[in-house]
Amino acid sequence: RLVADSPLHRIIKMVTEAQSRQSRSQKFIDKFAKYYTPTMVVLAVLVAAIPPLLFGEPFLNLPDGTRGWLHRSLVLLVISCPCALVISTPVTMVASLTRSAREGVLFKGGIFVEALSAIKAFAFDKTGTLTHGEPTVVDSKDLRCQGETECQPCDDLIALAYALERHSAHPLAQAIIEEAEKRGVTDCYPAASNLTARGGLGLEGNINGRRMTIGSRKLFEAEHDIPPIVHQWVDRAESEGKTAMLLCDGDHVRGFIAVADTLRLDSQKVVQALNEMHKHTVMLTGDNATVAGVIGGEVGLDDVRASLLPGDKQQAIAQLREEYGAVAMVGDGINDAPALASADLGIAMGGSGSAQAMETADVVLMADDIHKLPFAIKLSGFANRLIKQNIIFSLGSKLLVAVIALFGYAPLWMAVLADMGVSLLVTVNGLRAMRFKGN
Repeated sequence: RLVADSPLHRIIKMVTEAQSRQSRSQKFIDKFAKYYTPTMVVLAVLVAAIPPLLFGEPFLNLPDGTRGWLHRSLVLLVISCPCALVISTPVTMVASLTRSAREGVLFKGGIFVEALSAIKAFAFDKTGTLTHGEPTVVDSKDLRCQGETECQPCDDLIALAYALERHSAHPLAQAIIEEAEKRGVTDCYPAASNLTARGGLGLEGNINGRRMTIGSRKLFEAEHDIPPIVHQWVDRAESEGKTAMLLCDGDHVRGFIAVADTLRLDSQKVVQALNEMHKHTVMLTGDNATVAGVIGGEVGLDDVRASLLPGDKQQAIAQLREEYGAVAMVGDGINDAPALASADLGIAMGGSGSAQAMETADVVLMADDIHKLPFAIKLSGFANRLIKQNIIFSLGSKLLVAVIALFGYAPLWMAVLADMGVSLLVTVNGLRAMRFKGN
């Protein structure tokens, strides 16, 4: 690949783009300031002109200390400067983006920092997200199995599966490749030709002139006659939380391969933390219902939806949005890209995630672990509170000094001090996001 396609350069590009994407609050403030500033200038002119012209009030300051309306209008003009209001949001957002980046969480813009804490439901992919995404072959059996430690038919089953999967980057394919290398059967067959992906269900290809298929039981039940004994093997494997794949040699089912993936150590803690925040948690996976149910029970998810194709995950996101409101999708693979794009917020795993998933997502967990997700949610909520505090303080202080100025009790230095002082205070308050701990 080109240097520009390296992970480091992609991170730099995404950070640069993130700083240019304004949050909703920042857009509102900028639009508000566009009309606020000229309005206050007109108001200051009216304050200076109307009382002296219509009511005979003094235009300039009097010797007895009474402040004229020109002085009052100048104080009003100084205090109405929108500096503090305009910088209150971007300072907080830049501080939040920097703090999250230090923790390995990359937001692609302030708008996503603002949105994360408002998410009501989190949907998780299974492989590579809740699990390590590094499955291994734990069982395999050919119908002609001889029951020996080194069984030639079972080795041949793995060799055929390797010939189909040797060029695939899918985690399940990597497990088969690793097992084939371990057994030393990588040279038994040439790589399959005319490969055809079966929409998340399996893979087909030609090996020595024969059409081979490897895939899920769902695919095989629709197109092949599965021997009862193979059904029993698959049922037992799935009841133990393993993912089973079947292999077909032409029209004949040869046997099955069982793959297991280990849960990430922090998966349970992350889901528990989300539940404590009153967030709905659900798993969307292409795995079968039995395996998904076992994993979902171990993690403590509120809901599990299994046997989903990429398009099904996208529909599930739409259903969750109708039920719970704003939805975030957490995934790592190319199959998750449609769901990441359709969710209100897409969150991708940065280390093991595919390039498509990271490009599609709005937030990337660069540490390749979901244990930073609760931190990111809390940081989002903290940033939103800081923005509200800054806006309220900026407007409130300006209104207070403006009222004092209209009654003639505010010297000019008070307006200057209030304007610059408030600007400094909201800046310091916004920078508190840099020290956010997330405890």
